[in-house]
Amino acid sequence: MTQKDRPWLIRTYAGHSTAAASNALYRANLAKGQTGLSVAFDLPTQTGYDSDHVLARGEVGKVGVPVAHLGDMRTLFDDIPLEQMNTSMTINATAPWLLALYIAVAEEQGADVSALQGTVQNDLIKEYLSRGTYICPPEPSLRMIADVAEYCYSNLPKWNPMNVCSYHLQEAGATPEQELAFALATATAVLDALKPRIAPEDFPAVVGRISFFVNAGIRFVTEMCKMRAFVDLWDEICETRYGVTDPKFRRFRYGVQVNSLGLTEQQPENNVYRILIEMLAVTLSKKARARAVQLPAWNEALGLARPWDQQWSMRMQQIMAYETDLLEFDDLFDGNPAVDAKVEALKDGARHELASLDAMGGAIAAIDYMKGQLVQSNADRLGRIEKGETVVVGVNKYQAGEPSPLMTGDGGIMVVDPAVEAEQIARLDAWRNARDADAVARALSDLRAAAQAGENVMPASIACARAGVTTGEWAAQMRAVHGEYRGPTGVSAGKSNKTEGLDDLRDAVDAVSDRLGRRLKFLVGKPGLDGHSNGAEQIAVRARDCGMDIAYEGIRLTPEEIVTAAIEDKAHVVGLSILSGSHIPLVEDLMQRMQTAGLTHVPVIVGGIIPDEDAQRLRAFGVARVYTPKDFELNTIMMDIVTLADPTAVAAE
Repeated sequence: MTQKDRPWLIRTYAGHSTAAASNALYRANLAKGQTGLSVAFDLPTQTGYDSDHVLARGEVGKVGVPVAHLGDMRTLFDDIPLEQMNTSMTINATAPWLLALYIAVAEEQGADVSALQGTVQNDLIKEYLSRGTYICPPEPSLRMIADVAEYCYSNLPKWNPMNVCSYHLQEAGATPEQELAFALATATAVLDALKPRIAPEDFPAVVGRISFFVNAGIRFVTEMCKMRAFVDLWDEICETRYGVTDPKFRRFRYGVQVNSLGLTEQQPENNVYRILIEMLAVTLSKKARARAVQLPAWNEALGLARPWDQQWSMRMQQIMAYETDLLEFDDLFDGNPAVDAKVEALKDGARHELASLDAMGGAIAAIDYMKGQLVQSNADRLGRIEKGETVVVGVNKYQAGEPSPLMTGDGGIMVVDPAVEAEQIARLDAWRNARDADAVARALSDLRAAAQAGENVMPASIACARAGVTTGEWAAQMRAVHGEYRGPTGVSAGKSNKTEGLDDLRDAVDAVSDRLGRRLKFLVGKPGLDGHSNGAEQIAVRARDCGMDIAYEGIRLTPEEIVTAAIEDKAHVVGLSILSGSHIPLVEDLMQRMQTAGLTHVPVIVGGIIPDEDAQRLRAFGVARVYTPKDFELNTIMMDIVTLADPTAVAAE
């Protein structure tokens, strides 16, 4: 019988509601044949806030599991032996803290900590560019990434201290060349920072622990070629930039989640085929095959996936790995002239972009540039869909179809119980009351001193975990020492030259502005902790190019701050973007504040992943329009804004 290669690690990205509920989900998935864990944390945990912080309102347990302290982490991995597990934690700004909690739980289980296997994502640069869960400025954040890598090398040698994450770059609109270059520039920034801290003879092994987390889109041949380009370029960088001679330390090791950006709300059952086709890009080529794969669920454009939906995605992987003969063959594409030519073209484009980034001083210095490039690339991508140049089945072509029987009485999604937040806060209060306050104070003082002195924060963080410190308390020390950061929006004030097809809209904006007596003012706000800003950026860019006066200050604002901005900016229309599922409490709060401030005459529009039932509730709050991913024609939204702001139309109503 032909000897088969070992299959990749099979994971599902999971976590919701509470640590206990997530633990039950993990154990169920492991029983179904999942071979590794991939932990999704909620936004307060990711951004360093306790569940009772004002910014955490409505966000607790929504996009992942809340982990506020050692007790939560203990519950999360109850009856799961960490020494036998390979655990990926998608965590960045608070990565040192969550790893410290994981180590403390492993110690309680009696595990050999040096044998722990897994990954923390720990890539802050892409957070500034695309995902938005950063806390501190780039330089101290880079030092904390290096702290984790240095500590892991000495104490957790089998642990990957960083997943250089190009996944969210593609979600933010990156071309394949940009995804290659921006990710590789991030990796070199981290290794350059780490190199002075590691003995020269040990550095190649440290290079060998850097891993990547990538995206794979629907153009699966190009995406497969992109992965082969990643393999070649990383090998080249490791050898020429860092002098790594051992080929095993130059391997491009990566995990993947295939594209979520391309999943559609319309005809969502089609997403099953998209997910399977995208998986081909990272499994077909042995030379560039993923080490770990996690697939989104077919209904993620609608809301939170149910356990059955996750199971369906897991079965796709298992059928590919265990039923097909894929793993019996050497690389299928070696020597293919079409593949080789595409790989070389991608490498040339990436090298050109890398040279530009190096000339700017590297990834940290080029954050503003990269953000602006991503916003423009995403605008180009959306423009091609709007014009029909890029076909999306069920969206801009072949829209007629039968109703999906998969959309059952629950709407085809799982809904987190709103009571989860209050219950989590009650557990947090009980935890604070039961711990040794003096031990907590000492641990926090030692942590702050370590951070101020520029020492590695991992030992002090582990001591904090054992003492009972909370996530918000740990992050507060980092904020106090290093300050907070607001990333670039990528939305420039000046209009772009891409105004083709906008003449009628620009005329309408001019006419309404004349009737208003000043330029139509459109305020775009992102309340709560949701850092996925791509949609808000594209709305702001299109509104700007239509001639509106836009105000967009980026992510992570409270409803109170947005209402204050509406007053100060004298906004004619307020637009909110919320993709984390927290739209009901955040919009209700904002609408009440608008009423109190005497702004009931200012229309509010909301965009996000919003089920029909929730959209009805938002309209009952007074929201004028609700938009979901199916509303991809931005010009239609622009005309709605113009109509809502038009004093003539308001008077007629």
